[in-house]
Amino acid sequence: MRDPYEVLGVDRKASAADIKSAYRRLAKKLHPDANKNDPKAATRFAELNAANELLGDEDKRKAFDRGEIDAEGKPRFQGFQGFGGGAGRGGGSGFGADGGFESFSFGPEGFTRTTRRGRGGGGGGFGGFEDILREAFGGAARGGRSTFEPEDFGVGADVHAELSVSLTDAANGVMQRLRLPTGKDVDVKIPAGITSGQQIRLRGQGMAGQGGAGDVLITVNIAPHPVFTLDGADVRLDLPITLYEAALGAKVRVPTLDKPVEITVPAWTSSGRTFRLKGKGFPAKSGRGDLLATVRVALPEKSDPDLDALMKRWRTEKPYDPRKDM
Repeated sequence: MRDPYEVLGVDRKASAADIKSAYRRLAKKLHPDANKNDPKAATRFAELNAANELLGDEDKRKAFDRGEIDAEGKPRFQGFQGFGGGAGRGGGSGFGADGGFESFSFGPEGFTRTTRRGRGGGGGGFGGFEDILREAFGGAARGGRSTFEPEDFGVGADVHAELSVSLTDAANGVMQRLRLPTGKDVDVKIPAGITSGQQIRLRGQGMAGQGGAGDVLITVNIAPHPVFTLDGADVRLDLPITLYEAALGAKVRVPTLDKPVEITVPAWTSSGRTFRLKGKGFPAKSGRGDLLATVRVALPEKSDPDLDALMKRWRTEKPYDPRKDM
């Protein structure tokens, strides 16, 4: 993936507010619903969500700036710092400055370093080599040869990953490809109605072991939508209408998580009035929620002399106070 700062078009010194603003602006521009004829729209939108997920998280952003993780949030390998060229306590060369051995393991928290002190005697060689073999294979080293019991080899480790999906994909279900921290690509079936924080388990797709492979545990996050907002199983949106639609009434097209529908806005509809569309919300165990469309009257982008004159005449001849009860 490209540099997340480049994806969002912000400077590395950008504030959290700048990042949030850039994401919202680009989300409206790049959302697949607004680019239905562009086959690459979904890819660009997914890249945008991934960049926002990394830079929008203070800890992840700091780790990225320090070079500890890459643009996909995967740990960068920093090198085996423990393999120095120092001499062991017995006079021979060892792995560490004191003949110790440093092992590295990879897990959900990134790379973990474990230091084991060398047991070097009077001769040259690596101190504590029996411990090294025992740690690596679970057996004991005797006389230069290693013996290992079959039951010492357990099931491979689980692999943890995160996946960001759009609200519409979470509502309707989708098949999405994910690259795991191991470098392996897997196809993940996102079931309709999944919520943020839920996990998907892919059995046997994790790290291999003598007793079988571990699982892949994928935590799903729903990316913010430029139009819709989740409220439990209900979905809310602001529906802009013109001044003449509010005054005279009109049939207005309303987007939903599935396909647009048309509602009738009665004459003399004020801003703030909410229309409920039954069963057009988010799927849930108790049934699909509703879509709540709140009307917002939008004036023309530019001033109009005729409208200005009409409003001045109304102000003089037909004044009213919408705030009289406040």
